[in-house]
Amino acid sequence: MSAARPEGVTANRLVLATRNAGKITELRQILADASVPVEIVGLEDFPEIGDVPETGLTFAENALLKANAVARQSGLPAIADDSGLCVDALNGMPGIFSARWAGKHGDDEANLELLLAQVSDVPKEHRGAHFACVAALALPSGEERVAEGAMHGVIVEVPRGTNGFGYDPIFVPEGEIRTTAELPAEEKNAISHRGRAFRALAPIIAEVLG
Repeated sequence: MSAARPEGVTANRLVLATRNAGKITELRQILADASVPVEIVGLEDFPEIGDVPETGLTFAENALLKANAVARQSGLPAIADDSGLCVDALNGMPGIFSARWAGKHGDDEANLELLLAQVSDVPKEHRGAHFACVAALALPSGEERVAEGAMHGVIVEVPRGTNGFGYDPIFVPEGEIRTTAELPAEEKNAISHRGRAFRALAPIIAEVLG
């Protein structure tokens, strides 16, 4: 549901640069919980807006590229995020290349298998990693802000779980024995890097659009 509005206050309309209904629902709930009176719509409402190439060299650059492009084309404030898995033993990679680590964008199984092979001889005590996310807010005027979120944990040797996607079956968050693919969606969202980035962005949205 969308954020509740105080009486007499007109909600701002804001575009989340995604066609993922789950991500839209998550941000709506986060903003509602933070009492930010904003109406969230996704790119399904703007079929004329195509995919924005992620040519940046950091999560922040990619998130800002997408947010600014959507803000310009829609004429509305826009939010976009970029995220990935950063493995200590791989010097922070795959990082921004997480979705195409094995070469083809979005081939989750190939990406996971390649990463496991690359850390196969790394002992358990050195298999630290974290998921990182940057969420960016851009206005049609060119003003932009960013917020970050991270979820730290370790890489396990054998995939476990069927929930989630990407590297979720091989990542165990700090304080957990389950992989993120074994966590129910509500539990994962409560600790996820994207959820943390969106929650950090909520007061910025309230300030900028207030």
